[in-house]
Amino acid sequence: MKERINGIVKIVGFGSSYSGQWLFVAVGILMVIGTLLKLSGVFYVDSDWYWFIAGLGLIVEGTISIARQEKFNKKYKILSKEEFDRLTGIKE
Repeated sequence: MKERINGIVKIVGFGSSYSGQWLFVAVGILMVIGTLLKLSGVFYVDSDWYWFIAGLGLIVEGTISIARQEKFNKKYKILSKEEFDRLTGIKE
């Protein structure tokens, strides 16, 4: 039963972890298309809008990184050398 629950959690987590990355890719595509349209002379876009979209992309990327780091921190505990030696009983 526990394995089944873990499998469900993994499937749900898999979908949500990539949704933020797709949003980051979409922001990048929007920036590229906007730049190409401006360079080709189709329409004029003020550079402030470009940097606004770039900022949104950075916010999305930062949010993804923070979420992954928090997930890692919940799953693993980072030990100092002293803590490791105390827990394992190894003395050098």
